[in-house]
Amino acid sequence: MLVNTKARIGVFSIALGAYLPQFPSLKAEFEAQYDAFRRRLPETVELVDGGIVTTKELAKAAGDKFRSADVDLVMLQLLTYATSYNMLPAVRDLDVPVVLVNVQKKRSPDYESTDTATWLGELYACGAVGEMVADLERAGKRHAVITGVVEGGDPKVQEEIDSWCRAAQVRRRFRDTNLAQIGRPYPGMMDLYIDETNLYHRMFLYTKQFDWEKMWAIADEIRDEAAIHEKAQEILDTFDIEGGGTIEKVWEMAKYVVAFEQWVKDEQIAFIASHYDGFAQGKAGILDSMLIPAFSMLIKQGVACAVEGDIKVAMAMSILKTIAGMGQLSEMYSIDFEEDICIIGHSGSGDADISAKKPTMKMVPVFHGKTGGGYLTQFYPHLGPVTYLGITQDRNGNFKFVTAEGVNEPGPIFRFGDTNMRTRFSCGAREFCNRWSEAGPTHHMAAAAGRHIDTILKVGKIFNVSVDVIT
Repeated sequence: MLVNTKARIGVFSIALGAYLPQFPSLKAEFEAQYDAFRRRLPETVELVDGGIVTTKELAKAAGDKFRSADVDLVMLQLLTYATSYNMLPAVRDLDVPVVLVNVQKKRSPDYESTDTATWLGELYACGAVGEMVADLERAGKRHAVITGVVEGGDPKVQEEIDSWCRAAQVRRRFRDTNLAQIGRPYPGMMDLYIDETNLYHRMFLYTKQFDWEKMWAIADEIRDEAAIHEKAQEILDTFDIEGGGTIEKVWEMAKYVVAFEQWVKDEQIAFIASHYDGFAQGKAGILDSMLIPAFSMLIKQGVACAVEGDIKVAMAMSILKTIAGMGQLSEMYSIDFEEDICIIGHSGSGDADISAKKPTMKMVPVFHGKTGGGYLTQFYPHLGPVTYLGITQDRNGNFKFVTAEGVNEPGPIFRFGDTNMRTRFSCGAREFCNRWSEAGPTHHMAAAAGRHIDTILKVGKIFNVSVDVIT
């Protein structure tokens, strides 16, 4: 990614302190289990180690460490039974979910030969989880439980840990980067309008405003011809250009992409929402004509670029890019009632990672819905499972996620240069349109190949945002 972020995961384990002097073998056993647990966390996150907690004082020390690191998530390994005071001081002052990892070492007991130390160290599961959840509830803390086993491997446990870490990465990305709004939203699309102070308060995302006059001049100082040549070749490697493409043909575009990349790094931008009507000529007209593929090159590198000034869909695109590796802007286009298929897509910048084949770039004389013309990009999304994510707000400014899974199927698509998908939903096209619309999302949504609702639910829990799942 052009702007890198790394989630911070607070990790600690708990055990009842009274057991350790009674059964001295437990100390080495718990240390080995805790070490193995820490190594299960992916290298994509930064681990904030709270240690093995057996007293209230150790729990408080772990909490101080988590708070000072501004962790995005806490994972608690339950080694054996422990009282809730081993946990609560560590999480009391945090506003992030606590994931209780309830993983037993052995698959089943040897009933005849198991002594108390072996039971407490290798076979104890389930008992403390209810206590922890009860007190997390009373403390108003968000929580989740993962139950599994070490012996023989347990892919579900690893899958859940990885999923939570990806979800936590969304929070870190929102906190550590900025959103660039260039221009203003499309006039009259009031569902896209947003209170930026509320956005910062509720979603941690800071908005930087930029005028188009700055963007028209952004490439003025780019003179490194080797860098421009390399970027031009990257554009040709990314897109098939109708009518043929050459280094010379995309030279000016490459120059702007190089400038945009530096601007993104300098301003720590991971989201862009832009809109411009192409009335002006000169530099303004040149940039406007090539903006769609130029921003597509940024999306490829992890910067969510939304058209029509839509901040909310930029967030949705970034969430899917972070958790699924791709985030494509889309909206409901049409319904094929004969085939019971929803046609879903959008014009404008897109994500090459969602395309099953090399995307197309084509010149059009008129952009629909806005003045001017230029390059459109068409992507060809993977067939098979697909996840959609929309973000909206209620009358009080609270954010809400709206999500659904469907299946992209083969068949004819529109040929006028827009990306579109033929998506079948289990409830049928008519009913899906009703249910999705009744949930009140904006008319834009993000898309990613695969099934990702489980991780989106985790993102919602991390941000304390409700999630409507449309089925």
